[in-house]
Amino acid sequence: MKSTYWTTGIVAMGLFFGCSTSSLDKVNPNQVITDNYYKTSDELLKGVNSVYAIWQSANLTGREWFFLNDLRSDDVATGGGQLEAPRSQILIGAQNPTNAVAFSVWNGLYRAIHRANVVIDNGASVKDNPTLAKRIVAEAKFLRALSYFDLVTNWGAVPLYADYVTNVDGTKPKASVDEIYTLLTTDLLAIQADLPATFSGADLGRSTKGAAQSLLARVYMQKGDYASAKTQLQSIISSGTYKLTDEYMDNFIEETEFNSESIFEIGFSLVGGFNWDADGNDNGANENMTRSQEYSAIGWRNLIPSENLVAEYEHTAKGDAKTDPRLKYNFYFIGDTYNNGLNTLMDSQVQGNTILFNGVAQKVSWRKYTAMYKNNETFYTSGINMRLIRYAEVLLMMAEAENETGNTANAITLLNQIRARKSVAMPAYPTAKFPVNSKDEVLRAIMHEKRVEQAGEQIRNRDILRWRAQNKFKAEPLSYFVKGKQELLPIPQQELDNNSKLSQKDQNPGY
Repeated sequence: MKSTYWTTGIVAMGLFFGCSTSSLDKVNPNQVITDNYYKTSDELLKGVNSVYAIWQSANLTGREWFFLNDLRSDDVATGGGQLEAPRSQILIGAQNPTNAVAFSVWNGLYRAIHRANVVIDNGASVKDNPTLAKRIVAEAKFLRALSYFDLVTNWGAVPLYADYVTNVDGTKPKASVDEIYTLLTTDLLAIQADLPATFSGADLGRSTKGAAQSLLARVYMQKGDYASAKTQLQSIISSGTYKLTDEYMDNFIEETEFNSESIFEIGFSLVGGFNWDADGNDNGANENMTRSQEYSAIGWRNLIPSENLVAEYEHTAKGDAKTDPRLKYNFYFIGDTYNNGLNTLMDSQVQGNTILFNGVAQKVSWRKYTAMYKNNETFYTSGINMRLIRYAEVLLMMAEAENETGNTANAITLLNQIRARKSVAMPAYPTAKFPVNSKDEVLRAIMHEKRVEQAGEQIRNRDILRWRAQNKFKAEPLSYFVKGKQELLPIPQQELDNNSKLSQKDQNPGY
């Protein structure tokens, strides 16, 4: 609408001043456009950096992305009336095609894809440093695959853009889920040769060979192709590039970023404030992120851990042999200390809802990714990086793949590696609560271990989708679930309205 008014105003001004309409076709000589850019490897590098910036933006990991993925799982519950309506709708399965949170993520993912496509399509013409250019194009393909993986798992069949759009008529119809997965598998296999095993210094945070292999394993897992997933996962394990950190919490605080367990993370820092621009553009350096403020016990506390998530942790009050230390690593309870041990969390500081734990209504709050461990600020945007892929997930995926392909003994060994982490040190499987005498019992242990290890890491929602599709659940984990509808989010109404290749008949079932 605004662009229509702006164009009309330009035309009116042209008529008023008696200018010919041909003057409107001239390119501003002071403006950088695609036709005269991406000629050097330095320009190509800036292009791929802009894709990372989108992934850091308010639409994606800066804010809306972690909300959307957590809300689609059973890891979270509402913190109270402060939770905004569009978020509450997703949490209870009442989302509709105009949901603002879902549209923000959709928009962010497609803008990341568009920017990645510009880099990919121009990469071949960069001749000054062909080796670097190949690496940059591989990074762009990884980021495009990361974006499409979120789209296909949350929305199913969506428009597929393998090249960047150059005009308003360049929109695409929906591609099938298989077509999208084919692009992802093709790209993620091909780019591994062009990505390094590691980066250092200012390049930390760029996509690596291990990141491409891990994402491809996720793709194969969602497709149910466990044998192919095993190939990728075994390559990561055999490489020796990664290992579990001794301290579980080193994966979620600022001081130990890019550690031995990190495979791919989005960088943030305590520079400036939070960049609210949806595209990650900014006139200054604003590198904060909002997760701490949104979930913190002394912040907004918009989302809290769900009752069934907290109950999932082995703890002595339920007769377990030992309380899982990850219970306290992931959550704050009233009476816990914070701010480097200088403060004690009091009930009066914590707004919102309670959940039942050990039969007592308590205000339990997220600790993971919150900055309370080192400060006492009520509303605090942090500089903690978002770890999108870490080695623990590789071991857990491999355990599932081994179990599904008949190697239950290997699966148990992998699970016990996770439990043997020095700061966790939980008893090895089998335990009284989790026997592992059959494939089904091992899967139950995998489901348990993955949930308690990766709580609130935007993994659970995809696990639910996969295990539901494979009929692995004995009970549906989402109380609101309606078969034939809740598997997918609705295609945003703005997409249906603005994409000339789509119509209302392309909306997902149930919406």
